[in-house]
Amino acid sequence: MVYQWEPETQYNNGDVVEFEGHQYQIVQPHRSQSDWTPPVTPALWARLPEQYCQPGQGGGGYNPSYEQPQQQQQQEPVNDGQGKQWDEHEHQKVDIPHEEQKKNWWDLDDKRKHELEVGGGLAAGLGLLGAGYYAYKHHEKSGEEKKAQVWGLQGWLTDAQRRTQEFYQNGPQGPVTWVLVQDKHVPEGAFPAGEVDGEPLYVCRAFHEGSIQVGKVSPRLDRGAVIGYGHNEIHLATYEVLLGDRRAVQWVEAHGHLDLNELGARPVEAGKESNDTPLYIAQAHYHNGIHPGKCSTHLDGAFIPFGNTEKNVSDYRVLCYN
Repeated sequence: MVYQWEPETQYNNGDVVEFEGHQYQIVQPHRSQSDWTPPVTPALWARLPEQYCQPGQGGGGYNPSYEQPQQQQQQEPVNDGQGKQWDEHEHQKVDIPHEEQKKNWWDLDDKRKHELEVGGGLAAGLGLLGAGYYAYKHHEKSGEEKKAQVWGLQGWLTDAQRRTQEFYQNGPQGPVTWVLVQDKHVPEGAFPAGEVDGEPLYVCRAFHEGSIQVGKVSPRLDRGAVIGYGHNEIHLATYEVLLGDRRAVQWVEAHGHLDLNELGARPVEAGKESNDTPLYIAQAHYHNGIHPGKCSTHLDGAFIPFGNTEKNVSDYRVLCYN
């Protein structure tokens, strides 16, 4: 049975609650507080896909020319002995050490892959896909490519939850930090990196297609955040927001291809392409506004998500440490 979320309540592994019409599953056991509602504490709660129901109930680079990991042979569907395929699990029953989660799916041996598949080891990544699950199911990828994508998504989510929990428990550990966010709940201390019509835009990052892309956040956006990828805007409801001390960073002018030697300061690394090329935080003037986006040594200028596509801007600024 699913109960309504309540403050001052001890929640443990396996618990599922309902809050504001959505269901959430426990990530970290804890005693709830009035200001730690599920939507604003994704380190503690994971929002379940809308089609999720409890047993017994009725009824989320840039450049397409980048080389992708070599495809492995298509394998026969794997089930857990109870008829469930690897992508039909709702709960994880297999332990995944933190160090293993950092590995690439392609680097795991076949025996371990099988253990993860039959034990629901990709359940968290599948859950995070949520509304994007349909597109994932019909994407033109091999079975192994889909597993690799979900595994990478899950690894990013696990690290983001850990960072967020440490922030809530211990406060910031450096000049900038990233906090996991759900929907349009922009956390206090979010770093403003642009504005439109007098309203601030903040910096986000999120996993997409084997990469961690940089974009912008605003309560005005459909789902809370957008990133740019493959000349498209990708709308996201689960993402990380940059928090930071404004006195510890500065904006440095740049033009065209980013030359790290000419910046005169160390840029804030925010993401990476699927081939591990670092992505940095940029801001650029466009269409009567200032928009955050991404830049890199391999890109010709900054790329900002805008108007359902990506805009390439030659003159931009890079966020750097003082």
